[in-house]
Amino acid sequence: MSQSYGNYQPEIYLNGLADQTPPFTTDPTRLAEAARERLADGPYWYVAGAAGSGATERANRAAFDRRRLVPRMLTGATERSLATTVLGEELAAPVLLAPVGVQGILHEDGELATARAAAGVGVPMVLSTASSHTIEDVAQANGAGQRWYQLYWPNDDDVTVSILDRARRAGFTTLVVTLDTWTLAWRPRDLDQSYLPFIRGVGCAIPFSDPAFRAGLAKPPEEDVLSAVLKWVPTFTGTDKTWDRLPFLRRHWEGPIVLKGIQHVGDARRAAAAGMDGIVVSNHGGRQVDGAVASLDALEPIAAAVGERLDVLFDSGVRTGADVLKALALGAKAVLYGRPYAYGLALGGEDGVRHVLRSLLADLDLTLGLSGHSSVAEVGPGSLSLE
Repeated sequence: MSQSYGNYQPEIYLNGLADQTPPFTTDPTRLAEAARERLADGPYWYVAGAAGSGATERANRAAFDRRRLVPRMLTGATERSLATTVLGEELAAPVLLAPVGVQGILHEDGELATARAAAGVGVPMVLSTASSHTIEDVAQANGAGQRWYQLYWPNDDDVTVSILDRARRAGFTTLVVTLDTWTLAWRPRDLDQSYLPFIRGVGCAIPFSDPAFRAGLAKPPEEDVLSAVLKWVPTFTGTDKTWDRLPFLRRHWEGPIVLKGIQHVGDARRAAAAGMDGIVVSNHGGRQVDGAVASLDALEPIAAAVGERLDVLFDSGVRTGADVLKALALGAKAVLYGRPYAYGLALGGEDGVRHVLRSLLADLDLTLGLSGHSSVAEVGPGSLSLE
């Protein structure tokens, strides 16, 4: 399947014979600029912005730039495979769509478009609790695709159990619990515009459609959105959970559980000791703690400490095929890919997401071969050099 990903390149060139160029840029560094032309300030900066001064977001990219691939020659890498296994699940490539919330502010189809594109390309999507569409509708759009569910852990246990039950019945196989966003960071770009979708009832489709959440309302959200929002705020924000709460999730989720937001070796070891199945080394793309360690810098020591006990995944700053390989070389089993596909969604809905994904996977396939590897399993610490 990886070879077909690489074939997106000749497909684009052959279309040029008919004077057809790609409808969207193939350069991931230009996607944000292109999306900026389509979006109002509020939606654009909600996706593109970062916490505080933006230092963590800049550090994420700088960490990638400090590391360089070291290509090897004459390795017979003509035939390649991007296939891998994560948490016992076979993936066509070591890439998942990260849980980007409130996608309805980018395109009217939002998560439905993303779900269709992910299934068509063969990449798993991770659905955010902050979705613009319900769990059930996204699952239907995703069809036979692979899908994981990301939980912003509610402060109401009945709501938590209800949402987990819905996700499981809708075919979501793995639970990804985001730990680092129990309250929003200081985000100047959003604050300067007083822009927060949730207080307008946007990005609340999952709780607003949940029977346990609705049971606590005098009127349904369709009739009184303000009251629903006022209930949403204390239900989903303001309380930092503790390690002793993890068994609760295990009791109510039958599949693998992954903790997202791990940046310290000590926390990674606690996750392993707690019987978690995986972790995502992540700083939320620089959106939560200003001045925090770059996610890629945290990856290598964490993978060395717990990589034999649980599956280590990575996100924050991934833009190119080379970035994916660098994360794999430092110990990640797979990466979560976020902002670029969100920009693709803004540019062209399902077609935009599909194009961005195919571009990343073609880049990954070609870079894998040109660096001298026939499979992602061959990529390791020896594939990299520090500047």
